[in-house]
Amino acid sequence: MFEFTANEWVAIELSLRIAFLATIAALPFAVAAAYALARLTFPGKAIVDSVLHLPLVLPPVVTGYMLLLAFGKRGPIGAFLFDHFGISLAFRWTGAALACAVMGFPLMLRAIRLSFESIDRRLEAAAGTLGANGRWTFLLVTLPLSLPGILAGAIMCFAKALGEFGATITFVSNIPGETQTIASSIYSYTQVPGGESGALRLTMISIAIALIALVTSEFLNRRVQRRIAVFE
Repeated sequence: MFEFTANEWVAIELSLRIAFLATIAALPFAVAAAYALARLTFPGKAIVDSVLHLPLVLPPVVTGYMLLLAFGKRGPIGAFLFDHFGISLAFRWTGAALACAVMGFPLMLRAIRLSFESIDRRLEAAAGTLGANGRWTFLLVTLPLSLPGILAGAIMCFAKALGEFGATITFVSNIPGETQTIASSIYSYTQVPGGESGALRLTMISIAIALIALVTSEFLNRRVQRRIAVFE
């Protein structure tokens, strides 16, 4: 019952690859956006904040359809990428990574922003009095102190990407060996008679991967907190 088929192993490997790439791709944008929202004041800040969090409240199918309109071969961005670089994201695993990055981005953004907002500004001011400019203060003080939030956000994005279904199946479909992830494989199994055992196998492996990610996140977070406490 718990012997995985070749297609299931492909779906597991593809899900991990997509979730990892989505997390790595979203991370620098989330850090920049979180810092801007936490520390800067600019016109339309509330609107920008709302737009960045839209994937949290929109139906995932709507997000996937908007990605298809924008990044499909006939979309403005998709046509440019295909015509100039030969890059096609729709119905490709890289497109699934893009969809997962978009869906996980607000969760990562929120965790990192809260981490920036919780930093004692006096520590940054102290770095300034010692001669560090804004860039070095950010790299040597602000960023290290925000590591717990960055780790938490990254794990949340990874977990969201691992289980994403609606946006990915709308944007890249459910193609075995190309875009069929654990979530879409489970859905496929539930649509055919006798597919319960396959769905259960993939459900159990999905739970196991999520638990490993959470335990790893907690372990890393505690190590980071101990190191920060030493410097404080």
